[in-house]
Amino acid sequence: MSESTSESTAASKDDAMSRSGVAMSRRRLLGTAAAGAGASLLGMSVKGEEALPADPTRVPGRPPSALGDRSPFETVERKPVFGVVSLTPLERLHGTITPADLHFERHHAGIPALDPDRHELVLHGMVDKPLAFSLADLKRFPSVTRTCFIECSGNYFPTAGELSPPHLVCGLTSQSEWTGVPLATLLREAGVKAGASWILAEGSDAAVMSRSIPLEKALDDALIVYAQNGEA
Repeated sequence: MSESTSESTAASKDDAMSRSGVAMSRRRLLGTAAAGAGASLLGMSVKGEEALPADPTRVPGRPPSALGDRSPFETVERKPVFGVVSLTPLERLHGTITPADLHFERHHAGIPALDPDRHELVLHGMVDKPLAFSLADLKRFPSVTRTCFIECSGNYFPTAGELSPPHLVCGLTSQSEWTGVPLATLLREAGVKAGASWILAEGSDAAVMSRSIPLEKALDDALIVYAQNGEA
């Protein structure tokens, strides 16, 4: 074998080893990447549409947002029944405040869609001067915030047994922090005439629901509220 042939053979062996090394490196790299991806997938749990890291101390969390949301593990919701009510899931709440979107509902003609820029509260009848208050007008008065519960007069389900969950026994009860203006303040603005003894509160829903309230109660602790749990 000539010297040139030996050199050529050696070069071919070197090239083959080099190519083999590159191939091995590529396979090792791909294998490592696949293993890393597998480990990454194994280290994540998925709840809904959100992937949750196994160790949140090693992964930066989400950035600030314009609007928060519930924990992806929180699945509590109201229980709509009979087509006219939604029951508060009392047994699944924490503390004494009912979240606004879990407050019970009772409707006679659905939920009215009211434009806060057009809606008015009108006081008329046995008053010295009939008045109409916009939402902006109401917010100019000194506000009062109280924690109060509301119970529907129909908060009784005779078919619920002793072992029924609370929402089936008394789910038409909820408690919130309410902010607004005392009704007594507005009545003083309008001036109540002598002889007046009752107020007829009439709603702006499609059923035009109304309820009678003793004037004594209206002057005591009744509120015209525009905020629930800190929001409109």
